[in-house]
Amino acid sequence: MSILQRFNLDGSVAVITGAGRGIGRAIALAYAETGADVVCAARTLADVEAVAEEIRNLGCRAIAVSCDVNDGAQREALIASAREQFGRITHLVNNAGGAGPNDPLTLTPERLEEILRFNVTSAYHLTQLCVPHMREAGGGNVINITSGAARYAQRQFSAYGTAKAALTQMTRLLAQDFAPQVRVNGIAPGPILTDALQRVMPAEMRAAMETGTPLGSLGEVEDIAAAALYLASPASRWVTGKILEVDGGAENSVWPG
Repeated sequence: MSILQRFNLDGSVAVITGAGRGIGRAIALAYAETGADVVCAARTLADVEAVAEEIRNLGCRAIAVSCDVNDGAQREALIASAREQFGRITHLVNNAGGAGPNDPLTLTPERLEEILRFNVTSAYHLTQLCVPHMREAGGGNVINITSGAARYAQRQFSAYGTAKAALTQMTRLLAQDFAPQVRVNGIAPGPILTDALQRVMPAEMRAAMETGTPLGSLGEVEDIAAAALYLASPASRWVTGKILEVDGGAENSVWPG
């Protein structure tokens, strides 16, 4: 197998959450460009329908599924749809998640549990649902999109940072449980300049964040997609339980405040 062939996903089927925009959309397109059929999932059906159409234009199969990953029944329906449509599942990208800054004195316990459910429980359950199908297909892999916030010590991120730290450790532990048939890895992005962020970020904030990043720029969604392609492909066949930090070299948070 040539080195370029090691990045080929022909014959694979990927389920990607949060695939309607930003990082999720970029990963879905990257997988399709290298031969995968893709199940695009997000809460807003119109968004994932648009991405699925882009994938079909690349010559690959794709379906769009409306799914709120906070809802267990919808998670089950997502995986059932993927299996019904394509007959197999080989890749899962747990990309849906997130939370904003928080005041630790005013964040309610209920809201903390919601953040943990969104970022951790949903990924755990989807992995549970997919791994038996991956084993049946002869192998597969799971990629969890965590965050640099999991390791940074910074103010007002006690909820989000804790959730992503839990997701990071869960990645390492599940890799041990499911080896050797299923690999489980994570990607920890630094600040990524999505279209949504670019619209609301003041120029002075962006300049300050770029100055604080050793490589002198914010990340692009394609930077994460390239990492996700590596971790999904045969090129990383001997990699599991690892977190790939894609953050421009930042060893501390560059978020202002």
